[in-house]
Amino acid sequence: MKLQTRDIRALALLVVALILALLYRSAGGDAAPKVVTASVDPVTLAEKKLSKVRDAAATVQSKEAVLKDVAANLATREKGVMTAGTAAQAQAQLIQIVRRIGAAEMPPVEIRSTEIGPVRALGADYGEAVVSISVECRVDQLVNILAGLQAEPQLISASDLRVVSTGAKEKTVGARMTVSGVVPKKLVPAKSGGSR
Repeated sequence: MKLQTRDIRALALLVVALILALLYRSAGGDAAPKVVTASVDPVTLAEKKLSKVRDAAATVQSKEAVLKDVAANLATREKGVMTAGTAAQAQAQLIQIVRRIGAAEMPPVEIRSTEIGPVRALGADYGEAVVSISVECRVDQLVNILAGLQAEPQLISASDLRVVSTGAKEKTVGARMTVSGVVPKKLVPAKSGGSR
């Protein structure tokens, strides 16, 4: 079998191409991706994770103690929230407290008139029941009523106090005060969704 000129030329080009391919490969022209192996020992990595979990677990007990203290503090403070089924019942309780404190005075102080105000929101979690009361008494009796309100276990207080002299001879005064008490948020009426 005789090779023709064209075949010899093709073989020569093939040999040259093979030599160039070998040179290219040996020079680092490998296009295959290189696999990177982890330099960290899996045991060391597991020990670090375990250490982090132990640190987190060590803080759980102190966080539970703080939560328990805060819950006890909140329970103590919420004992003063008035318990009533409706807003009207809460306002009636306020009137009864003022009547009881006034009845303890000598001579007893009677409520002349009452005006019931709306229950309004007090922060995000509570409401405020409001009642305005008018009494006629001596100044010392008025001071005793105000002190008696502050001594109550419920979270109540007097505000908007207006005092006028009614009897200079008997040293009596007419007083109108607003008494407020903290109630649960459920007693606050929902606002209407109307826009202006």
